[in-house]
Amino acid sequence: MPGPAVELEPVEPQSLKKLSLKSLKRALDLFSPIHGQLAPPDAESKRIRISHKVNVEYAGIKGPTNQPRQQSDQSQQPGPSNALALPGPEDSKDPQKLAAQNALVVGPSMPAAASKEFGFPSKSTAVISAPGTSERNFSTSALMERIPSKWPRPVWHAPWKNYRVISGHLGWVRSVAVDPSNTWFCTGSADRTIKIWDLASGRLKLTLTGHIEQVRGLAVSQKHTYMFSAGDDKQVKCWDLEQNKVIRSYHGHLSGVYCLALHPTIDILLTGGRDSVCRAWDIRSKMQIYALSGHDNTVCSVFTRPTDPQVVTGSHDTTIKFWDLRYGKTMVTLTNHKKSVRAMAQHPNEQCFASASADNIKKFNLPKGEFLHNMLSQQKTIINAMAVNEEGVMVTGGDNGSMWFWDWKSGHNFQQSQTIVQPGSLDSEAGIYALTYDATGSRLISCEADKTIKMWKEDETATPETHPLNFRPPKDIRRF
Repeated sequence: MPGPAVELEPVEPQSLKKLSLKSLKRALDLFSPIHGQLAPPDAESKRIRISHKVNVEYAGIKGPTNQPRQQSDQSQQPGPSNALALPGPEDSKDPQKLAAQNALVVGPSMPAAASKEFGFPSKSTAVISAPGTSERNFSTSALMERIPSKWPRPVWHAPWKNYRVISGHLGWVRSVAVDPSNTWFCTGSADRTIKIWDLASGRLKLTLTGHIEQVRGLAVSQKHTYMFSAGDDKQVKCWDLEQNKVIRSYHGHLSGVYCLALHPTIDILLTGGRDSVCRAWDIRSKMQIYALSGHDNTVCSVFTRPTDPQVVTGSHDTTIKFWDLRYGKTMVTLTNHKKSVRAMAQHPNEQCFASASADNIKKFNLPKGEFLHNMLSQQKTIINAMAVNEEGVMVTGGDNGSMWFWDWKSGHNFQQSQTIVQPGSLDSEAGIYALTYDATGSRLISCEADKTIKMWKEDETATPETHPLNFRPPKDIRRF
């Protein structure tokens, strides 16, 4: 027979805050009596711990037999020993032995085999024990040769200076491209125009109209008399520079087009924009060959190569993707950056490239994308543009108007410049939106938010004595 039913007391519902406070009070009651108190010292555990540390640190100095150190009562046996000399209890009775033990005892040189095993230099390494050492108070120091830093020393570069300011646009200057013949360059602006300037004199040669929004990207063909432009109006245009008019338009982007690049060997145009897709176009037929989809946010930087990977894109989703144009698929995705990758620059001669983000500037190898190192300083701003010339001078331009010059090989920042806004512009209009070198790499063109174009060149009067290299290799190379 089942027993009588027991009536359970009703459980009072309690809030989460009340339960948390009750749990916290019980934890305090449990741990507060011993809070802040250390465990009592244990002499035996301390002796074992020190003995183990000594054995690990100086195992190679004890001789080729690598035998453990004997106890103090066995250390008085006759015969040579390579172990560290420590005073024993019986030595305190003999004053001569005590005086001999109190002298500095220099151990023998480390054997060659042991030095290779532990990664120490091959030169002689000695261990010195201070007077009065015992098993419980052991004090030793290894004297090793200073290992020189393996970080490459930067090449000295002359500082760059501004020598010309060009005005003419009525809006932010967002893009720039230089003619392969190195006689003129073109700029695109938020005033919806493209202007062509003489590179030597800086005079305006031509103004092209056709876009209905700001012009974000420009490229000049090396094989044809074509110039390509892209803008926030979703349009990609091909301009015939012999007729100075648009001859082709490429339709397909669903939003603004932020960047474009020309393939160096085949007639293919690459464009990337806010629709998170990089599109490959046949220049002549205006057909879209591929829609390289895979990014989760705006594609804001792109460059092309003649060999795999043929296309490299950087996006606001913090990733860099390598693409194979034969199949239209992703080869590698680099996730080293933590913020938007707004600019990339490929070295003209070496098989590597740099990418810029608000967190850092990183160098990668090509074609596999191995991470090489970070730059040795942080610009700490949004970097919109970067460029590098054949002499290994890389320049980056930020939203705050800062232009930093870097040595490509070592990542050393050898110059920091701040652009000066033009009279009538706000201080907040100091951003740099585009950078490029001319064909020789001796002149630099910057496009800025104060509606001006600035040209830069090296200071011819500078010498290594007047502008020395203040270079210090990084202390911890592992984080690079």
